[in-house]
Amino acid sequence: MKIEHLAIWVRDIEKMKDFYIKYFGMKSNDLYVNQKKQFTSYFLSFDDSPTRIELMTRPDIIALEGSHGTAFGLTHFSISVSNRDIVDNLTERFRADGFKILGEPRITGDGYYESVVADPEGNRIEITD
Repeated sequence: MKIEHLAIWVRDIEKMKDFYIKYFGMKSNDLYVNQKKQFTSYFLSFDDSPTRIELMTRPDIIALEGSHGTAFGLTHFSISVSNRDIVDNLTERFRADGFKILGEPRITGDGYYESVVADPEGNRIEITD
């Protein structure tokens, strides 16, 4: 068994797609559109991993009440970038580009070297080595 993909409801699907492509080197399929359901989505993938991220939007989706980190449900996901230097460099790149750093690079209690950033819509991403 494996996790095939995770799905994220988003407000601005193009902005979110561009974010994951720019910062994590992901690739995107063509936009899927279901006119009847007013649903659109992209699947984003990494070159070296079968796990994908699906970005989805529809006009009737409501905002999450509370913080992504303090509400029941998915609180974060982790993207492994292979080494500590990349964690540090990517964290600084996010900072320089005005993104919120939620956790500075550090070794966690469970042994990961990670930082935590918020994507453009506030989803928490752990960047790990």
